[in-house]
Amino acid sequence: MNSPAPFPPELRRTLETGLSGLALEPALASPLLAYLALLVRWNKTYNLTAVREPHEMVGKHLLDSLAMHSYLDAIAASGGALADLGTGAGLPGIPLAIVKPGLHVTLVESNGKKARFMRAAVRQLGLTRASVAESRIEALGLPGGFDAITARALATLPLIVELGGHLLRPGGRLLAMKGVYPHEEIAALPAGWTLLAAHPLRVPGLDAERHLIEIGRAS
Repeated sequence: MNSPAPFPPELRRTLETGLSGLALEPALASPLLAYLALLVRWNKTYNLTAVREPHEMVGKHLLDSLAMHSYLDAIAASGGALADLGTGAGLPGIPLAIVKPGLHVTLVESNGKKARFMRAAVRQLGLTRASVAESRIEALGLPGGFDAITARALATLPLIVELGGHLLRPGGRLLAMKGVYPHEEIAALPAGWTLLAAHPLRVPGLDAERHLIEIGRAS
C-alpha cells in the first residue's frame, strides 16, 4: 500500500524513537514516512508548509501532531468522528488518522491546493476513514456531526468556537493544540462555552511548551 519513503535511516530512527516516547508503535513510522514523502514532494510545487526540511518536519509536524493522540482513544475505540479545522496540509488530522484507524477524520480546508494534496494523500495512503471537506469552517454543513473538533495553529479559542462550535454533537469537545497556556483566550470564551481540562503535552525532540485545551458547552 505504501511505497518506501526516500529518507535516510537516521530520520526513520528519529521518528521511531519519538513514537516510542509517545507510547505509539515504532512500526507506524512506515505509513507516517509515506505521508511525509508526499508532503515533501508536493511542497516543492504547492508551498503547503513553511517547514521544508524533512528532519524538521518529523518533530514540528508529525510528532507535534501526535502528541495529543491518547486523548482520542475513547472516540477512536467507538468509531467516532473528528473534524480537523483549517488543517492545511493535513496536520494533525492525517497523522492521527494513521495511528487511530478506528477514527473517522474529516479534514476541513478551504484552500484548493491544500485540499487537492490531501485528497491525493488520503487515497495513496489508503485512509478509508478519512475524507476531505474543501470548505470554510463556518460553511461546513454538518451540524452536530462530530464527537470532537481539533485545530492546530489556526486561531484563538473564541474564534475556533465561533466558527466550528456548530459541528459538535451534545457532549462533544474542542481539542485545541496550543503552545503556552492561553489564559486570555480561555477568559474570552463566549457565553455557553467553558474550559473542561488543560493537558501539558511533551513533544519528543522539541524544547517548546505545548498544551491541549479541552473546551465544551457549559452544562
